[in-house]
Amino acid sequence: MDRLASSSDSVSINRRAFLGGGAAALVVPFTVSFSARAQAAGSTLGAYLKIDSTNVVTVYVGSTEMGQGIMTGLAQLVAEELMLSWSQVRGEQALASSASPNPYGNPLFGMQLTGGSTSMRGWYLPMRKAAAIAREQLLAAARQLYGGAWTLKAGGQVTNGPVAYPFSALVATAVTIPPLTSPTLATTSTVIGKKMPRLDIPAKVNGSAIFGIDVRVPGMVYASVVHCPTLTGKVASMPTTAAGALALVNLGNAVGVVANDTWTAMKIARSLASKIAWTQPANMATLDSALVQANGRALAQATNVAPKIYETTGAVDPAIVLASTRKVDALYQTPFLAHACMEVLNCTASVTATSCEVWAPTQGQQFCIPTIQAITGLAPAQITVHTTFLGGGLGRKIEQDYIAQAVTIAKAVGKPVKLTWSREQDFKNDKYRPTAAMRVQLGGLDSNGAITAMLYRNVSTSINGQKGNPEDTGAVAGAVGLPYPIVNRRVEFVANPCDVPLGYWRSVGESYNIFAIESAIDELALALGRDPMALRKSLLVADARARGVVDAVDKMSGWSTSTAPSGSARGVAFMKGFGSYIALVVQVSRKTDGTIKVDKAFCAIDCGVAINPDSIEAQVQGGIIHGLTAALWGEAVIVNGAPKPGNFSNYRVAKARDVPQMSVAVIASTAAPGGVGETGVPCVAPAIANAWAKLSGQRIRTLPFYSGATMSGL
Repeated sequence: MDRLASSSDSVSINRRAFLGGGAAALVVPFTVSFSARAQAAGSTLGAYLKIDSTNVVTVYVGSTEMGQGIMTGLAQLVAEELMLSWSQVRGEQALASSASPNPYGNPLFGMQLTGGSTSMRGWYLPMRKAAAIAREQLLAAARQLYGGAWTLKAGGQVTNGPVAYPFSALVATAVTIPPLTSPTLATTSTVIGKKMPRLDIPAKVNGSAIFGIDVRVPGMVYASVVHCPTLTGKVASMPTTAAGALALVNLGNAVGVVANDTWTAMKIARSLASKIAWTQPANMATLDSALVQANGRALAQATNVAPKIYETTGAVDPAIVLASTRKVDALYQTPFLAHACMEVLNCTASVTATSCEVWAPTQGQQFCIPTIQAITGLAPAQITVHTTFLGGGLGRKIEQDYIAQAVTIAKAVGKPVKLTWSREQDFKNDKYRPTAAMRVQLGGLDSNGAITAMLYRNVSTSINGQKGNPEDTGAVAGAVGLPYPIVNRRVEFVANPCDVPLGYWRSVGESYNIFAIESAIDELALALGRDPMALRKSLLVADARARGVVDAVDKMSGWSTSTAPSGSARGVAFMKGFGSYIALVVQVSRKTDGTIKVDKAFCAIDCGVAINPDSIEAQVQGGIIHGLTAALWGEAVIVNGAPKPGNFSNYRVAKARDVPQMSVAVIASTAAPGGVGETGVPCVAPAIANAWAKLSGQRIRTLPFYSGATMSGL
């Protein structure tokens, strides 16, 4: 039926990042206030730690804190290595760096950006090593200053018998001591693994936290934008003045409106929409998401295309094996999706002849400075980029379009400018998650209990392809490297080119591939007459971590020990991804109008060493809610080149009443930390589809379940 209406031990610490010249107060690209490159009182040990006169240790964080708790998690690593009390630790966002190598670039890939659930995976060992190096420098400073043997003492001190000194008394000397290259890490777990209070929450509760939309700088004016009503359009002609506007700025693909306040700028922008002439590619008039999806379905089943092969195993072509053993042959499809961040795109910029300072809720600091350079012609040393808190990132805020607009407008008017997109502009000018069609063919089980064959084809609008790169491993993420034993398998990718602007979205490829695979595993269980949970257990018996989360969620939900209440059914899904393992069971029922109600969600995750179990639980719960929106209602429809979603009124998201009762179990593990931020999303759609199939007999293979939903309906 279509629808219902490792971290690596080889990570090195750069010596220059720790010494920087040997001064007592090293100049590092960070700031506590929003004044450009202000150096706070205190001494900096390397690029990541500062100890002030009150013995408070500040951890400079290169990854963006956007609710996932990375600031707290990295601070826990430092507190463990330095035996700090929690009240002594602070977290602070690093400025964007143009250094090469970038000291704040994620060690997994070297760039200062946040995505792919990589922050803790990348920083776990480097940050621990940074703190361990600082510890050894502090101890060496004590020996140099006072002689004798010194050890660390809880509370940020060194001790020798009855004598103790705080770190603050040692740091000026410590920064002059050459750092070790291979320090010994602490073996304790007094802070790591504990539910420590989040460092960012007090400010978010009392209103003092600075999100992008909260930034105020002296003398600033306000701006908004109006884009072409169809995608990729350019300004052909525009008015040069408008009543109430301080300036109108041609941005190429949009018009910036400057006024004395944001609301006035937005009102003028709306009034200008009919007065701007646009040019657009000829094909925009016929660009429909429905046609793109239809082409995807056709390509998924076509025999006259040459797919890119991303994985192949076994001695026999899966197609040959499937000819005699095929049990499942199903086509699944997912739509374009908007990000729908609660905080709309915004950026504040100040540009002079010799400097540019930007305040932005960004995930992509690595790209900010080159973007600003291209507009201003300034050198990297003349550019300062502050990262604020984000009211949702979800991949959208890796992009640089809104930052480029703010800088362009500020340069044009010669004043600091705070740019804020309207909600409508945010929805209609997104970088949408690709649409995908997946054909899954599965054989039966052999005498060893393995699946005989799998032929998997993903057809999607490729993010990399749109950027000119034909290689797109992300398009098949979640389909390659499955832990299920499959004797003969082939994973194919076929691009479905289109001109809809595409971008990264929370869990991207896994969000559609896991929907297809985990739905197909349930369909295989039905074809074999097996219980879906029992089948997964038997298939995952050789992978202890995979089997562990499935066993845990079985027990949590009572799947094997009890039946679902009358009028309800349970569905299960599993994923190995982002360096973690996760299993989800949902319990669904039918509302009075016949639609699905997700009543309960039980989730078990093994993400390796759990730095802060409370943050992990919160991230998984947030992912489940995000996945609920995508499964039931999420859909960015495009007709004649124009996106239809214009606000939450016609882009249905989960409301408080839609959120199920959630239970999350974090499995104890000594494995290297895995990713968490995106793991909660992919299993939601297949788990719901599997539960609904059991409850109603209707198998849903096309998302969303309810196309065309609005916030007033369903």
